[in-house]
Amino acid sequence: MDIEQKQADLIEHFVKQASLNKGSSLASIIIEATSNPSLFAFSEILAVPNVAELQGTEHSLYLNLLRLFAHGTWSDYKSSAGSLPPLVADQILKLKQLTVLTLAETSKVLPYDHLMQELDVTNVRELEDFLINECMYAGIVRGKLDQFRRCFQVLFAAGRDLRPGQLSSMIQTMTNWLATSDNLLLTIQEKIKWADAMSEVDKKHKKEVEDRVEEMKKTVVSHKKLHTVSRPIWSSGATRRSTLNLAE
Repeated sequence: MDIEQKQADLIEHFVKQASLNKGSSLASIIIEATSNPSLFAFSEILAVPNVAELQGTEHSLYLNLLRLFAHGTWSDYKSSAGSLPPLVADQILKLKQLTVLTLAETSKVLPYDHLMQELDVTNVRELEDFLINECMYAGIVRGKLDQFRRCFQVLFAAGRDLRPGQLSSMIQTMTNWLATSDNLLLTIQEKIKWADAMSEVDKKHKKEVEDRVEEMKKTVVSHKKLHTVSRPIWSSGATRRSTLNLAE
């Protein structure tokens, strides 16, 4: 089963569970979802009415926890840990994986020093092991480790849940991209038309040159025929008669 299908199945499972539970039972489901090693998307769970109803209740910190895993990073957790439940080891790992995805959204070249700071990693070996074993093997990112330049070059990164207000920005980005693509396509089409026109001009010119060459060939042949002189062939009899005439 590919990662997309596994994600879809897990989301469907947790959405169903969240729809059937409330209160402390719903808090347990949120902990289970945020601890699952194969789940990296949470917006559908956040959209369940029962989950939204946790706001303002004694279990609202679990709603905050789910929001953190949908949009936040490890640094966000550290800065607001007082309003969140403590994390278990699987949740810490998951949040650090999600942090890498967030960083990859803004840059395709991630310096080791920045990654170590964001992930609370103390040395390069630990960082590279994390990127290889917990990110690339998990299928959420692909990239190259550059020890010489001390950076991680991102070739692919799975997308995270859209943050509030991010959709309009994404729509504007896509609109700009489409406009640029349309302009580029128009330019390409104009260049193709110009190339086709030039090709026709070249063909016409080539035909004219070939016709002129052919005409010149015919003229030369005709000229040769007009100026060709045939030499007379004298017989011995004619020569003898000419001698006799001279003698007389």
